[in-house]
Amino acid sequence: MKLHQGIFLTLEGGEGSGKSTVAKIIADWFRRQGLQVLLTREPGGVPVAERIRELIVNNEMEAMTETLLFAASRNEITKQVIEPALARGEIVICDRFVDSSFVYQGIVKNLGVELVYQINRPVLERVEPDLTFLLDINPLVGLSRIRDNGRETNKFDRENLAFHEKVREGYLSLLKRPEFAKRIRVIPAEGTSDEVARACIEAFSEWYQKRVS
Repeated sequence: MKLHQGIFLTLEGGEGSGKSTVAKIIADWFRRQGLQVLLTREPGGVPVAERIRELIVNNEMEAMTETLLFAASRNEITKQVIEPALARGEIVICDRFVDSSFVYQGIVKNLGVELVYQINRPVLERVEPDLTFLLDINPLVGLSRIRDNGRETNKFDRENLAFHEKVREGYLSLLKRPEFAKRIRVIPAEGTSDEVARACIEAFSEWYQKRVS
């Protein structure tokens, strides 16, 4: 597989959907194809953004404050890491990006998708995901996974079931908008991590063949 320019892939989904693990498996697959891959996460990925991440996930705050902090983190990682990697022709795989803000703050917390877009416009005018894998999972299953794997929880994990159901509905509602539907692929995420990653890779291969044909 030969790339003529960088490709920006993102993984989205509710808590417990397995994004981080699946992202690592996908990244390893691309590396086995001989490609240069940057695997990162959002919020985070660079020191300043990681500090913002700790502030966001461990403190209650107004939805607007949360949105602005996410946007600040997103700007840092985009400028410092994502844009340079894409310019080098690498595949960038990011665990969450702006779609998370559209859903969590724009839809679930009622700020509105358009307002969240305007706040993130300086970043989105520079770079947007080429393809997004939406790992879709029943919130009950996702929350059960979090409990079972014993990882440290954050404020989003600890939200009630109704919140997590709204998150899932919010992601699926994005598909009603053509600008999202053209790049989002819904991947059922209740199987094993390897099965989910395989489905993502198949979706990528289909997308890439259309892109180069």
